[in-house]
Amino acid sequence: MEYTQLGRTGLKVGRIVLGTMNFGPYTSEADSHAIMDTALAAGVNLFDTANTYGGPGQRGTTEKIIGKWLARGGGRRDRIVLATKGYGAVHNEDGPVWPNHDKLSAYGIRRAVEASLKRLGTDRIDLYQFHHIDRATPVDEIWQAVDTLVQQGKILYAGCSNFPGWKIAQMNEEARRRGSYGLVSEQCLYNLFERRSELEVIPAAREYGLGVIPWSPLHGGLLGGALRKEREGAATRRFTGLGSSLLDQPGVRDRITAYEDLLDKHGLDPGEVALAWLLTRPGVTGPIVGPRTAEHLAGALRAAELKLDEELLAALDEIFPPVGPAPEAYAW
Repeated sequence: MEYTQLGRTGLKVGRIVLGTMNFGPYTSEADSHAIMDTALAAGVNLFDTANTYGGPGQRGTTEKIIGKWLARGGGRRDRIVLATKGYGAVHNEDGPVWPNHDKLSAYGIRRAVEASLKRLGTDRIDLYQFHHIDRATPVDEIWQAVDTLVQQGKILYAGCSNFPGWKIAQMNEEARRRGSYGLVSEQCLYNLFERRSELEVIPAAREYGLGVIPWSPLHGGLLGGALRKEREGAATRRFTGLGSSLLDQPGVRDRITAYEDLLDKHGLDPGEVALAWLLTRPGVTGPIVGPRTAEHLAGALRAAELKLDEELLAALDEIFPPVGPAPEAYAW
């Protein structure tokens, strides 16, 4: 596994990030543990989760599965960088959701962190990420809560997810004013098909030294050989709400056909190329892969070793044109 620094930090992480969203809803606890063991043995060391993962009515389940895996010992905890997120409420643990059981108030952040620590069975969260922006909470209040938790040793770094470029700037300028370290990572929707993050999010992240961790690198399965599987008569990968019915939208099937035809000529797997492409992008630390099975993880690990030449990269840009950067994308 190749390692890189997480943004401007001294923290070294693998270029493939293990996402755990399927652990619980679609992958059993035993299979989830086996996948984590395989990932760790392959050198994957950044494990990403969230307090709300676990499926309808079971939010928090995924963190508990990870906690049980960590409790098996063998140096697991000290070999991984453990990342989780807070913003949404966990419905099933404390009864009804009260007004301060979600979002990013100092009260909400402290409560969410304590609950995640308990579910994960650990004394610290290495990377605590804000899952969404909270328009109602002042930025200085957020940093006040983070600084306190850092001083207590309960979190080490703060990151964000789904933040626009202006919010990254606002958050880190306030951190600079306070003498805080600021955000160190951004998880954004970014893949060959969906490149809008190139407009402002990724430039802002690079300017402020945030490592970019793309989620949905296969765009809900669209880039994972959907048409190839369709031709083979196999059930296509479960589309999430993100990828649902995309093939039926105007022009999408033609673009995916061109993509898969191009890779057929090179003897390459579409899903592996989609991941390898992200590893060529400036500012990208590593894509999040969310395997449901050991086979899915094996494909992601192969992608980390795949090198794409300039001719193929140019051909991919023709099918999926780049976006941005700002302001050149919408100015003279």
